[in-house]
Parts: sequence; structure tokens; C-alpha cells
Amino acid sequence: MKWKINYYHNQNNKSPVKEWLETVGHEPKAEIFKIFEMLSTYGVELGLPFVRPIENKLYEVRAKDKSGIYRVLYFAYKEKTFVMLHGFQKKTQTTPRKEIEVALKRMKEVQNG
Repeated sequence: MKWKINYYHNQNNKSPVKEWLETVGHEPKAEIFKIFEMLSTYGVELGLPFVRPIENKLYEVRAKDKSGIYRVLYFAYKEKTFVMLHGFQKKTQTTPRKEIEVALKRMKEVQNG
């Protein structure tokens, strides 16, 4: 059975990840969706170089092209579902703490229903 890819929605029923993806160029967006498809097929078995654990059950989708490095932070939720929490373009070697905090806050919201 395939895993489902869902997107975090805020109180206004907007999805920050979907909105962010609309601003991303074609090449990195294609790479991100290719990795989403692989996640759907392989689930938690998918690893580097496509995805990597960050902390507290938080993972990142890793995509890059000549214009930059892109990340989508997500977690595995119940019933074989991944929830995409936060997307951003990475400008430093390490994932900025503020980006992780955004994803952790959203993960807590999803878990607390």
C-alpha cells in the first residue's frame, strides 16, 4: 500500500507548503515532486540523498539545482501518511533553527488535532 502525501493547513485552511511550491522554479519543483513520489512508494525506508532525519521525528526532503538548495520539512503521521509542514530555500550549510521551529510548531498542531 502506498503512503499518502498530505499538506499542513493552517486555521484559514491555507497550505503554506503548497503556496511556497508555487513560487519555486520548475527544476527544483520537479525534483521535489519526484521525491514525494518516491516517499509515497518507499515510505520510511527512503533515505539519503533524498530525505534525511532532522530531529523529533522531523525529516527533510532534499532537492537542489543550479539556483539553490530546497527543503521541505515533514513527518510520518498515522495510517501511512506523510504531512508536509514547511518549505524553504536553504542558504546556509545547516538548516536554520527558525525553519525547524516553524515545522515543529505545525507538527504539534497536526498531532493535537
